[in-house]
Amino acid sequence: MADGGSMAERVRRVCAVVGVGPGNGAALARRFARDGYTVALLARSRPFLDELERELPDGRGYTCDVTDEAQVKQVFARVAAELGPVEVLVYNAGSGTWGNVEEISPAQLEAAFRVNAYGALVAAQQVIPAMKQAGQGAIIFIGATASRRGGARSAAFAAGKAAQRSLAESMARHLWPAGIHVALIVVDGVVDLASTRQRMPDQPQSFFISPDDVAEIAARLTEQQRSAWSFEVEARPFGETW
Repeated sequence: MADGGSMAERVRRVCAVVGVGPGNGAALARRFARDGYTVALLARSRPFLDELERELPDGRGYTCDVTDEAQVKQVFARVAAELGPVEVLVYNAGSGTWGNVEEISPAQLEAAFRVNAYGALVAAQQVIPAMKQAGQGAIIFIGATASRRGGARSAAFAAGKAAQRSLAESMARHLWPAGIHVALIVVDGVVDLASTRQRMPDQPQSFFISPDDVAEIAARLTEQQRSAWSFEVEARPFGETW
């Protein structure tokens, strides 16, 4: 994505973060707000959005279920009308049921696909036209190591994330020539959340991935020069076995 422009121009830039929760989503919103973006905050439920709106003067929350195509289209139309065209889209929505192939149901597999890939496609399609018209933009996916390998108990989650990764790569090949930087951050490790700390109280700080550091990677990806764009970047604690 091209650099440059006055501070006033930077303030008018819009970043949409899809999947805003207390971990990576909130960190991404805070990071882009700090860079001068007006941030559209998208999540399924309202309470955390209200809290983040109070924290970020240039943030505006929108409830959105990414598995509902009509709802995604309506929300992004509102974002464009109320805030302006989206210059950066960060797709952080992701979920999946844990279980092996004998334990999961077809509905659980479909749900993982719809959150990780279907919703990503619909969201991206809402912002691509304006990005192509501007000749620049960035679409960043927050992925997972499961996209590369199907663990015994990640039959649904891995399939959903693998579909997301393939979609992102296809989008990158198609959209890079139009000036739109599509990239994927592969998160390999346990994100530092109150819930994960509670489940793993004996693990040291170095065991966890900091959401702020994942957000830093996303921000840096949008600043890369076109002659040396990255598609896939890994985020992994230095002590992680891989």
